[in-house]
Amino acid sequence: MSNRSLTGQIDFDVTGVNAQEARGEMPVGPGILNPFGTIHAGALVWFADVIATNLVLGGEQPQEDMDSFPVAVTLNAQLLKNRRDGVLSATARWLRKGRRISTVRTQVCDADGVMLLDLTSTHITARPA
Repeated sequence: MSNRSLTGQIDFDVTGVNAQEARGEMPVGPGILNPFGTIHAGALVWFADVIATNLVLGGEQPQEDMDSFPVAVTLNAQLLKNRRDGVLSATARWLRKGRRISTVRTQVCDADGVMLLDLTSTHITARPA
Protein backbone atom coordinates (compact mmCIF):
# COMPACT_ATOMS: atom_id res chain seq x y z
CA MET A 1 0.00 0.00 0.00
CA SER A 2 1.43 3.37 -0.96
CA ASN A 3 1.29 6.46 1.20
CA ARG A 4 -0.88 9.21 -0.20
CA SER A 5 -1.74 12.66 0.95
CA LEU A 6 -5.13 14.09 0.04
CA THR A 7 -6.28 17.66 0.56
CA GLY A 8 -9.53 19.48 0.05
CA GLN A 9 -11.31 22.68 0.88
CA ILE A 10 -15.00 23.06 1.66
CA ASP A 11 -16.34 26.61 1.79
CA PHE A 12 -19.98 27.42 2.39
CA ASP A 13 -22.15 30.00 4.09
CA VAL A 14 -25.13 29.65 6.39
CA THR A 15 -27.39 32.26 4.80
CA GLY A 16 -30.32 32.17 7.21
CA VAL A 17 -31.83 30.44 10.20
CA ASN A 18 -35.34 30.87 11.61
CA ALA A 19 -37.69 28.72 13.68
CA GLN A 20 -38.80 26.64 10.67
CA GLU A 21 -35.70 26.28 8.49
CA ALA A 22 -32.01 26.91 7.91
CA ARG A 23 -30.43 27.71 4.57
CA GLY A 24 -26.94 27.73 3.14
CA GLU A 25 -24.99 28.12 -0.09
CA MET A 26 -21.85 26.35 -1.30
CA PRO A 27 -19.89 27.10 -4.46
CA VAL A 28 -18.52 24.06 -6.26
CA GLY A 29 -14.75 24.33 -6.42
CA PRO A 30 -11.75 22.10 -7.08
CA GLY A 31 -11.29 21.36 -3.35
CA ILE A 32 -14.49 19.28 -3.17
CA LEU A 33 -14.28 17.37 -6.44
CA ASN A 34 -13.59 13.64 -6.62
CA PRO A 35 -11.25 12.06 -9.23
CA PHE A 36 -14.17 11.96 -11.71
CA GLY A 37 -14.54 15.75 -11.53
CA THR A 38 -17.86 15.72 -9.66
CA ILE A 39 -18.60 16.70 -6.06
CA HIS A 40 -17.35 14.21 -3.50
CA ALA A 41 -20.34 12.71 -1.68
CA GLY A 42 -18.72 13.48 1.69
CA ALA A 43 -18.62 17.20 0.86
CA LEU A 44 -22.36 17.16 0.10
CA VAL A 45 -23.13 15.30 3.33
CA TRP A 46 -20.95 17.63 5.40
CA PHE A 47 -22.64 20.70 3.88
CA ALA A 48 -26.12 19.29 4.56
CA ASP A 49 -25.22 18.16 8.09
CA VAL A 50 -23.87 21.58 9.09
CA ILE A 51 -26.99 23.33 7.77
CA ALA A 52 -29.19 20.84 9.70
CA THR A 53 -27.14 21.41 12.85
CA ASN A 54 -27.66 25.16 12.50
CA LEU A 55 -31.43 24.61 12.41
CA VAL A 56 -31.26 22.52 15.60
CA LEU A 57 -29.08 25.18 17.25
CA GLY A 58 -31.69 27.80 16.37
CA GLY A 59 -29.11 30.23 15.05
CA GLU A 60 -26.84 29.98 18.10
CA GLN A 61 -23.17 30.04 17.11
CA PRO A 62 -21.41 26.75 17.93
CA GLN A 63 -18.55 27.25 20.37
CA GLU A 64 -15.99 24.87 21.82
CA ASP A 65 -17.09 25.43 25.42
CA MET A 66 -20.88 25.38 24.91
CA ASP A 67 -23.05 23.42 27.38
CA SER A 68 -24.35 21.01 24.79
CA PHE A 69 -24.21 20.42 21.07
CA PRO A 70 -26.92 18.72 18.96
CA VAL A 71 -24.92 15.68 17.95
CA ALA A 72 -26.28 13.84 14.91
CA VAL A 73 -26.77 10.19 15.89
CA THR A 74 -28.11 9.05 12.52
CA LEU A 75 -27.49 10.32 9.01
CA ASN A 76 -29.39 8.84 6.08
CA ALA A 77 -28.17 10.32 2.81
CA GLN A 78 -29.50 9.70 -0.68
CA LEU A 79 -27.19 10.99 -3.41
CA LEU A 80 -29.52 11.57 -6.35
CA LYS A 81 -27.44 13.56 -8.86
CA ASN A 82 -24.09 15.30 -9.03
CA ARG A 83 -22.50 18.41 -10.52
CA ARG A 84 -19.10 19.67 -11.67
CA ASP A 85 -19.66 23.39 -11.08
CA GLY A 86 -22.11 26.04 -9.94
CA VAL A 87 -23.50 27.14 -6.61
CA LEU A 88 -25.51 24.73 -4.47
CA SER A 89 -28.17 25.60 -1.92
CA ALA A 90 -29.26 23.61 1.12
CA THR A 91 -32.51 23.91 3.03
CA ALA A 92 -33.05 22.13 6.35
CA ARG A 93 -36.58 21.74 7.79
CA TRP A 94 -38.00 19.96 10.80
CA LEU A 95 -39.52 16.52 10.43
CA ARG A 96 -39.90 16.21 14.20
CA LYS A 97 -38.85 18.74 16.81
CA GLY A 98 -38.72 17.02 20.17
CA ARG A 99 -37.53 17.93 23.62
CA ARG A 100 -34.69 15.37 23.56
CA ILE A 101 -34.48 14.05 20.00
CA SER A 102 -35.18 15.96 16.79
CA THR A 103 -35.20 14.89 13.15
CA VAL A 104 -34.34 17.18 10.25
CA ARG A 105 -34.62 16.77 6.48
CA THR A 106 -32.05 18.69 4.45
CA GLN A 107 -32.16 18.95 0.69
CA VAL A 108 -29.22 20.15 -1.40
CA CYS A 109 -30.11 21.51 -4.84
CA ASP A 110 -28.26 23.06 -7.76
CA ALA A 111 -28.98 26.53 -9.16
CA ASP A 112 -31.81 25.10 -11.31
CA GLY A 113 -33.53 23.55 -8.28
CA VAL A 114 -32.53 19.97 -9.16
CA MET A 115 -32.14 17.97 -5.94
CA LEU A 116 -28.68 16.44 -5.58
CA LEU A 117 -28.83 15.14 -1.99
CA ASP A 118 -31.66 14.31 0.40
CA LEU A 119 -30.37 13.93 3.97
CA THR A 120 -32.39 12.93 7.03
CA SER A 121 -30.56 13.38 10.33
CA THR A 122 -31.56 12.71 13.92
CA HIS A 123 -29.99 14.88 16.63
CA ILE A 124 -29.83 14.52 20.40
CA THR A 125 -30.93 17.94 21.61
CA ALA A 126 -31.25 17.53 25.38
CA ARG A 127 -29.06 19.78 27.49
CA PRO A 128 -27.35 18.24 30.51
CA ALA A 129 -29.12 18.76 33.84
